[in-house]
Amino acid sequence: MSGVKRVTQALCVVSLALFAGQASAQDRPGYGPSISVAAAKKVAAGVIAECQKNKWNVAVAIVDTAGGLVYYERMEDTQSASFDIAIMKAKAAATYRRPTRAFADVIAKSGPAVMTLPGVVASPGGVPIFVGGKVIGAAGVSGVTGDQDEQCSKAGIAGM
Repeated sequence: MSGVKRVTQALCVVSLALFAGQASAQDRPGYGPSISVAAAKKVAAGVIAECQKNKWNVAVAIVDTAGGLVYYERMEDTQSASFDIAIMKAKAAATYRRPTRAFADVIAKSGPAVMTLPGVVASPGGVPIFVGGKVIGAAGVSGVTGDQDEQCSKAGIAGM
């Protein structure tokens, strides 16, 4: 094995260890029962209302605890890339039980090795949905900036 390859592998291991250390330092919640279709529609309606208020066109995805799509909606004239990105953000937030902003923060501090984890989306907008302190799913929004996507996700969840 070349020296460069060994150094690269070592950096990946260190970065992943830092990410894992941060994750274990957090009190990560357990999973509850998956979000219902009715509740998912209510979250999506809150997301859409927030985006309409700000004149933002987005796609919104609501997933269950395993990241399976429960509800999806997009506003007119939403950029095509957002269709898949909203689903990926929601899935990452549910399966890792943290907002997708956490991945962007870790990458900024520790480097890009965390991006090698399956399903990582390092862009704000994916937010877990909690009921009774347990994750029941997640909302993912895409179409504007990451901060605006996250604002819409949080607004939809808050209206649940």
